[in-house]
Amino acid sequence: MKPLSPDRKAELDALAKLREGEIDTRDVPEVRDWSGARRGVFYRPVKRQITLRLDADVIAWFKNHAPRGAGYQTDVNRALREHLHRRRRDKRK
Repeated sequence: MKPLSPDRKAELDALAKLREGEIDTRDVPEVRDWSGARRGVFYRPVKRQITLRLDADVIAWFKNHAPRGAGYQTDVNRALREHLHRRRRDKRK
């Protein structure tokens, strides 16, 4: 990101000092229909490159189920994330 200009920083600092009710949002349209909203569109977790040894048949399965083998690593990551969420959910029960 580019550094903030002094004017922009001053504007943001002034807004940060206002209480919630003092902020004028009249020019912002109110959104009432969230049916088309998608969760997590702007969230991008930090990726870290590692070396991970996986069984050949597991890699082959993911590659065979990805279009032209592209994106299979993303699919592996998604499967691991789903597993992580399931384990966390089960632990809370």
